[in-house]
Amino acid sequence: MAATTSHGTLGSLQPCYLSKCSPFQKRSAMIFMTKFEKATGFVTRSVYNQRFGTIRVLSSASPVIDPVQLPSNGSSDGYRKKSSESALILIRHGESLWNEKNLFTGCVDVPLTQKGIEEAIEAGKRITNIPVDMIFTSDLIRAQMTAMLAMTQHRHKKVPIIAHNESARAEAWSEICSEETKNESIPVITAWQLNERMYGELQGLNKQETAQKFGTEKVHEWRRSYDIPPPNGESLEMCAKRAVAYFQDQIEPQLMEGKNVLIAAHGNSLRSIIMYLDKLTSDEVISLELSTGIPMLYIFKEGTFIRRGSPPRPNEASVYAFSKKLAHYREKLDNMTL
Repeated sequence: MAATTSHGTLGSLQPCYLSKCSPFQKRSAMIFMTKFEKATGFVTRSVYNQRFGTIRVLSSASPVIDPVQLPSNGSSDGYRKKSSESALILIRHGESLWNEKNLFTGCVDVPLTQKGIEEAIEAGKRITNIPVDMIFTSDLIRAQMTAMLAMTQHRHKKVPIIAHNESARAEAWSEICSEETKNESIPVITAWQLNERMYGELQGLNKQETAQKFGTEKVHEWRRSYDIPPPNGESLEMCAKRAVAYFQDQIEPQLMEGKNVLIAAHGNSLRSIIMYLDKLTSDEVISLELSTGIPMLYIFKEGTFIRRGSPPRPNEASVYAFSKKLAHYREKLDNMTL
C-alpha cells in the first residue's frame, strides 16, 4: 500500500534535533525512533534544517497496517497476505446538467451541476476517515468529477491521478518519475463497464415529454424493469452483466489483496454491483434507490462482503459502523497533525 507523506508530529512525538544532542542522546533518540516505527507502522526520516541541523521527523504512515499483523522481522512484505479485511466505498455521482433538465442521460458524457459538485464534496467529507488505495470510475466525466472532488476532502491528502493506458504514448507521457510522488498518489482506473446503462433512443429526451408520448406505464417499464430495454438500449440485466463481470475480474482481486477501493459510478451500474454484493433478486434490485452523494461502505472479510452502514439521510453527518481496523485507522488520523 502506498504510504502518505505527512510533515508533523503524532501525539506527543516531537522532532529530535540530533545536531544539538550529545552522542548518548543521539543514540537514545535513534533507538526510540526505531521502536516507535515498529510499534506504530509510522516511519521517521532525517531532515536537514538550516537552524537546527539534522532532525528526525514523522515522514509517512502505512494507514491501514495494524502493527499486530506485521511479520516478526519487522518487514511489511507479507502484509497483503496477512490482511484480514479491506474497505469498499460506493458513491453515486452528483447531479448532472441533464439531471437538472430532466433529460435521459445514459451514456452521454455530461458534467456535474453546481449542486452535483457540492454533493461530491459532501460525499468526500463523509469518507474522510476511511482509507482509499485505489479508485475506479466509469468512463464518464460526471463520475470522474465526483471521485476527484470527493478526494479533495480526505484527511490523508493523497492525490488521485487518472491512469492513461489507452496507448503507449499515453502511458509514457503520463509517467510519474518520482517514487515519493507515486507514494503520495492514488491510481484512478476508468472503465466503460462501469458506465450508466445505455438508454438508446431515449438519450437526450425529456422524461416527462417521453412519458406523454409513449405512456407513463411504458416508460416506467423501460426505466424500472429488470430485463426489458428501452428502444436500442440496455436493460438493467444487460448493464449488470458487464458491471458485475468487471467488478469480479478487476476490483475484487484488489480487495483480496487488502487494498481499500472507492468506486464512483452511476445509479444502474452501482445497483448492479450492490445486487451482487447483497445477493438481491431481480425483483429486489428494481426497487433499490441510491441517493446521490451518499457513500455506502462495505467491508470485505474472509471472502464475504459486509455492509457497515450508511448515513440514513443526506442531511445527517456520516456515522459508519466502523470495523476495529477502520477505527484504528481513524484513531491514527485523529492523533496526527496534518
